[in-house]
Amino acid sequence: MQRREFIKMCAATAAFAAPDAFAAKDLKPRFYSRTQLVDEQERPLKIARLVVGENYIFHYPFEGTPCFLLNLGKPTVRDMQLKTETGSAYQWSGGVGPNNAIVGYSAICAHRMSYPTPQISFISYRDKSSASKVMRPNVIHCCSEHSEYDPASGARVVGGPALQPLCAILLEYNSKNDELYAIGTLGGEMFNAFFAKFDFKLALDYGSGMAKRQVAVRTVVKDLLQFCKQQVKC
Repeated sequence: MQRREFIKMCAATAAFAAPDAFAAKDLKPRFYSRTQLVDEQERPLKIARLVVGENYIFHYPFEGTPCFLLNLGKPTVRDMQLKTETGSAYQWSGGVGPNNAIVGYSAICAHRMSYPTPQISFISYRDKSSASKVMRPNVIHCCSEHSEYDPASGARVVGGPALQPLCAILLEYNSKNDELYAIGTLGGEMFNAFFAKFDFKLALDYGSGMAKRQVAVRTVVKDLLQFCKQQVKC
């Protein structure tokens, strides 16, 4: 799908929605740079190489804002209607790629903004094989306060104290060469609050002022276990 086709689809989806489904504060897609997802050798990332259920991390739309890239291995819910904590409504159109199984979300928890760092991660996707007996399988789970999000339905909240879904990362898939691009966000962004809360820590990890710099041409995708030293399981 080309970028202009994606924009037309978003506009058509919003126009088709029932009048009472959206309010004056409806959220529209926010487009940033069209950024190609690449591997650690900066080669175009191929969807065919994404392992089902594996946690992958990339940064978008800023150098210091981590995101999840997931291959759910199954079709996602289409045209999911969601709301932010403040009541703003939006419609998530589903994943991309074969079976619409590839999804991207901000990895900043919507409760207290826990996020994966190079040292440790309290938040990750848990499939059936990695989920414990006391938590739901196939959710993004944050061990800080046990918020849970369903990545197959727009990262809606399915457990815990979070009051809104994770912000979705809009992905563009080129089926001709099996490549992915990040092009924007949809939902409740928390970037300003995130930068304000973790300014000192982000400066240590990414360099002074670098965390707020917008990602441009490409962004590297890493396995979560390669990105951070310790993944907390709960």
